[in-house]
Amino acid sequence: MALVTSLQHLSMEKAGPHLGAKCTYSIIRDLDGRLCLQIDTYGSAGRKIPGGKSQSMRFTPEAIAQLRSVLETHFR
Repeated sequence: MALVTSLQHLSMEKAGPHLGAKCTYSIIRDLDGRLCLQIDTYGSAGRKIPGGKSQSMRFTPEAIAQLRSVLETHFR
């Protein structure tokens, strides 16, 4: 699992195609009692373990604030 503590902008010149994936989110408390956002994606039917958890990202409150700012700036 990745613990996301901050976000940095990276400009991509070309975005390639992506396949859709199942995605879930959870609101959890970390060991210090702070609320965190966890996003999990799951493998496609063609993977070795279809439907198995593929990636997990847990966002700290600081990273959530940065993500909120990015979304408000670019997706109004």
